[in-house]
Amino acid sequence: MFNITKKSIQWGQEMLTLETGRVARQADGSVIATLGETSVMANVTFAKAPKPGQDFFPLTVHYQERTYAAGKIPGGFFKREGRPSEKETLTSRLIDRPIRPLFVEGFKNEVLVVCTVLSHDLVNEPDIVAMIAASAALTVSGVPFMGPIAAARVGFVDGEYVLNPDCDDMVKLRENPEQRLDLVVAGTADAVMMVESEAYELSEAEMLGAVKFAHESIQPVIGLIIDFAEECAKEPFHFEAPDYAPILARIKAVGEPQMRAAFGIKDKQDRVNAISETRAAIKAQLTDEELADPQLDTAMKKLEASILRGDVINGAPRIDGRSTTDIRPIVSETSVLPRAHGSALFTRGETQSLCVATLGTGDDEQFIDALTGTYKANFLLHYNFPPYSVGEVGRMGSPGRREIGHGKLAWRALQAVLPAATDFPYTIRVVSEITESNGSSSMATVCGGSLSMMDAGVPLKAPVAGVAMGLILEEDGRFAILSDILGDEDHLGDMDFKVAGTENGITSLQMDIKVAGITPEIMEKALAQAKAGRMHILGEMSKSLSAPSGFSQYAPKIETMTIPTDKIREVIGSGGKVIREIVEVSGAKVDINDDGTIKIASNDADAIKKAHDMIYSIVAEPEVGKIYTGTVVKIVDFGAFVNFFGKRDGLVHVSQIANKRLNHPSDLLKEGQEVKVKLLGFDDRGKVRLAMKMVDQETGEELAADKKDDSAE
Repeated sequence: MFNITKKSIQWGQEMLTLETGRVARQADGSVIATLGETSVMANVTFAKAPKPGQDFFPLTVHYQERTYAAGKIPGGFFKREGRPSEKETLTSRLIDRPIRPLFVEGFKNEVLVVCTVLSHDLVNEPDIVAMIAASAALTVSGVPFMGPIAAARVGFVDGEYVLNPDCDDMVKLRENPEQRLDLVVAGTADAVMMVESEAYELSEAEMLGAVKFAHESIQPVIGLIIDFAEECAKEPFHFEAPDYAPILARIKAVGEPQMRAAFGIKDKQDRVNAISETRAAIKAQLTDEELADPQLDTAMKKLEASILRGDVINGAPRIDGRSTTDIRPIVSETSVLPRAHGSALFTRGETQSLCVATLGTGDDEQFIDALTGTYKANFLLHYNFPPYSVGEVGRMGSPGRREIGHGKLAWRALQAVLPAATDFPYTIRVVSEITESNGSSSMATVCGGSLSMMDAGVPLKAPVAGVAMGLILEEDGRFAILSDILGDEDHLGDMDFKVAGTENGITSLQMDIKVAGITPEIMEKALAQAKAGRMHILGEMSKSLSAPSGFSQYAPKIETMTIPTDKIREVIGSGGKVIREIVEVSGAKVDINDDGTIKIASNDADAIKKAHDMIYSIVAEPEVGKIYTGTVVKIVDFGAFVNFFGKRDGLVHVSQIANKRLNHPSDLLKEGQEVKVKLLGFDDRGKVRLAMKMVDQETGEELAADKKDDSAE
């Protein structure tokens, strides 16, 4: 009934297994990849003909985590998985990016890749396994895919690279000073296709070494997929790339000079309008038969690419007049919004980001419900890219994959320089509103986000800047690396290479390749050129703000205190009664962690002090010989009970109330009266003994005569 093919190798510390033929047999390609006890099923289907008139490659990748994989039931009211989590969206992009360039040029049939996490051992990350499974499924499906690829994760500890570190080592990397890198690399046997990383000020040489280490480490996996496919791959789908040469020659003949002139316009909007008019003018000169050619749009893009790329390769200036290493003019402004805790407007050429930083309390932390467990995040970065930023009319909706991906890239770049939560007990949210875009808006978000946090008073370890690099790689091996690329250069170029970091090193690196990969020589040169660009941008940013500012008057003030863990229950009280009373009486927010750390937040310093004192009175022990202010809570024949230390009461014996004989304590005291008392000690039964007569009830000072008497005793 089943025709099962199964192959395994030892990869690092775990066994990697590929299996097909048992499940999803109606899919064009179905593979279950297992690393350790983490299993991901990848299923590939593709249309056998393109949709008429479609001029793009419709590849869709879905990565989905099932909570049963970790023996969990989904949280919330609806007990089934809902909309994709941020992790699922980012992993879908992670799989898509290295495989998309490897489909045969001209193939425009719809392709669907679905990766489902079936089992998670909480040691091996399923994203790497999903990329391997997807590659294997594509390779055996018969689709015209020029793979396979493989992927690996790399850590960096004590100067040594670590292959596929455990999940626990990669969670909350900022709190693990030993781990300085979370790098994912995907590539073919010959070249690197994709890089994604979170780093802690690594040098260019260390980062390049990590990429090379990853590429070497994936070679056995590529060999495994090839061996696997040799036994079970389906017959290749018959596909012949359409010939666009005749229509390309025709439009070159009628419109190349005009198109070249349009690309010579430096202003983006004027250039876009001129290119659009040129396209219309070219089409006006074509016959009906030529206009009906399905390769017309492809040929038009080839004409535009040849103009933009050819001039730069031959040493001519770029379309906006810059050299390959020039950075566009930069203007940085801070404190642009009066009520925001921190704000910055970062403009680089025709790309602009308005970044706003908001400081919150522990109540504002985000709960992350992952397969590995639930945890809280105290640094959030949200990126918005509205249609008006590129002068277009479009639909406004919830954040898409692009917004989530760009926001996460900026998050990785900035979180490496954040202070420890124990030193800065705030929840930080940065929002980037992209108001103009012609080039890398994610790198503008890094720059603006860094400035906005410093404007809010966040003590960053160092300012962070980012720059996007491009590549033009010709078939004869000639190449040009472009600093601070424009949108057209990104669209028509061969690489999108984004590097962010401080003066001391790289904090994030992302690379996507549109060709069959790049060499170490190209990557090394790109990293060096990116460093020069980053240093220039940091210098421009320092003109507006070079160090953290003071706190905004509108930001909450937070004080941290630590109590013994065995006192937490007393501070919270039965059913939360005590903590609610502290919040209501003081007016401050109080957040208690399991380790005994308490954060008290309010805009009012007096409210913070009041909450602090109330908590201290619960957890601290009264000191013998110290004078306290208390309240008479009950009067009896032999004395008065005084509440003097939090919830603690003590007895002032009638003989200790005054330096004279009293018929009854009520001669001097009444319930609710405020008095000053001295703690004499505790009797044999642990009862508190207090005295009033030796304390000046006006000043709270101990009377001199009594001090002398005490010393004499």
